[in-house]
Amino acid sequence: MRNMLHLVHTDALHFDHPVASYWEASANPLGVKLDRLSRDTQCDVAIIGGGFTGLSAAIELVEAGLDVVLLEAGHIGWGASGRNGGFACLGSHKLGYDGILKRYGEHETRVYYRAMVDAIARVASNLKDYGIDAWKSGEGDLSLTHLPNRVDDLKYEQAFLKRILGEEAILLTQEELRQHGAFGPQFHGGLKHSIGFGVHPLNYVRGLAQAAHRAGAKLHPHSRVIEWQQAGGRHTLRTDAGSVTAKRVLVATNGYTPETISKHHAGRLMPAMSSIIVTRPLTESEKQDQGWTSHVMSSDSRNLLHYFRLLPNNTFLFGGRGGTNSSLPAEADYRALLTLEFHEMFPAWRSVEITHFWRGFVCLSYDLVPYVGALNESKSVWTSLAYHGSGVAMASYSGRAVARMMINEKAREDVPAIISRRLAKYPLPMFRPFYLKGAYMWYARQDAR
Repeated sequence: MRNMLHLVHTDALHFDHPVASYWEASANPLGVKLDRLSRDTQCDVAIIGGGFTGLSAAIELVEAGLDVVLLEAGHIGWGASGRNGGFACLGSHKLGYDGILKRYGEHETRVYYRAMVDAIARVASNLKDYGIDAWKSGEGDLSLTHLPNRVDDLKYEQAFLKRILGEEAILLTQEELRQHGAFGPQFHGGLKHSIGFGVHPLNYVRGLAQAAHRAGAKLHPHSRVIEWQQAGGRHTLRTDAGSVTAKRVLVATNGYTPETISKHHAGRLMPAMSSIIVTRPLTESEKQDQGWTSHVMSSDSRNLLHYFRLLPNNTFLFGGRGGTNSSLPAEADYRALLTLEFHEMFPAWRSVEITHFWRGFVCLSYDLVPYVGALNESKSVWTSLAYHGSGVAMASYSGRAVARMMINEKAREDVPAIISRRLAKYPLPMFRPFYLKGAYMWYARQDAR
C-alpha cells in the first residue's frame, strides 16, 4: 500500500520507531525531555518537521523574538536528517553546473556556489557554537571516475570550477589515488575538492534540537499533523492529541512531505530512495589490503551514484541511489544489491561483516535545484526543501534563510535567485513514479557507457 499520492509505501512511514541505522545505534542521547503535543495551543510560527531545516529555522525565529512550535511525526531527526550519509559538502542540485550556467547565467551560478560554501561553513559554526559532538572528520570531498572515459569529464569540471567559480580542485591519477589512500579497481581518476567534511548526522540534528530548545522553541516529537485547516488568516494544524494555531506555517519535511495534508506542495516533489550499509571496524591491515585509508568523503561518477567514507572509528559507510519499492519486503533485495556493488568496488573487503543497512528518501524538484520561499500569495505558508541528497549543509543554511525571509521580506535579496525562484509542478504529476522508473533506466544505460 502506497501513501503520499502513491509515491511512498506506508511501510516507510513507521513514525512510531526509528530506522535501524548505525547512527541510531551510536548516537549520543538527545539530552532534553520533549513531549508530544497533548493540548491546543497558539503561536506565531508553526514548523512541521524536526530535522536540519526545521530546527535551524526554529533557532533563527526564536532568536528574533517569535513564538515557535515545532511538530515532528517521529522522534527528532527521524527522517533524512538523522539517517543520511553525513556529508557536509557542496551539492544540493541534480542539475549539472553546465545546466545551471545555461539556465541562470554566470552571475547567479556564482551566487549559488557561494551559498553552498557558506552552507558548509554554517554547519562548522553550528558544531562549534552549540558544542555538538558530531564526529567531524575528513577535509574536502573526492569525485572518482568509474570508467576510464570519464577522466576527461573530470578535467572539464576542474577547468570549469576554476574559470567560473574560482575553485582550485586537484586532479588525481589512479596512481595518485593510491598514494592518497583512496584506491579501488574501478577508480580511474579523481577530482579532490578542498571544501567539506563528514559528520554524525543524528548527533548533529540532536545538537540543533538542544540549541533550539534552549533558545525557547517548543519541540514536540511524535506529533504527526493529520489535518490542516485555514480560516480567518490563521492556520490550524491538528495532531491526534492536540492542535497548533499559527499565523504562519513552515513545512520542513523534504522527501517525507505528505501532499494530502496541504495543496501547497501537491505535484511538486519527487521522493527518491537512498540506501546505506555500514561495516564493522576495519583493521589497519584490511585497509592497507584494499588501499583505502582516507577519511575524505567520496563518491563515484555514476548518475545513480555511490557515496562512501571511512568513519573516525574505521567503520566504512557505503551508500547508493536507486530503487522505487519502499515496502518492507523489498529491503532484502536492496541490501543484497548494495552489498554486491560494495564488494565489486572494494573486493578486499568481501569477507568483512556488514552490521547495518537502512533506507530513506531524498527529495527532487522538477527544476532539479532546491527551493526556499513562500508557497502562497499571502506568504503565510513557507517551505525549504529539495536538496537532492546533499542536505546536511544546504538544509542548515536554508532553514536559517527561510526564517529570515519570514521575518523580513527584504532578506530574499540575500538568498540566491536560483533557489528562491519557484517550486514548479511536475507535468502530469500522477505519473511521477513512472518518470522516476524511466529516469533510472536511462541513468543505468548512461552509467554503463
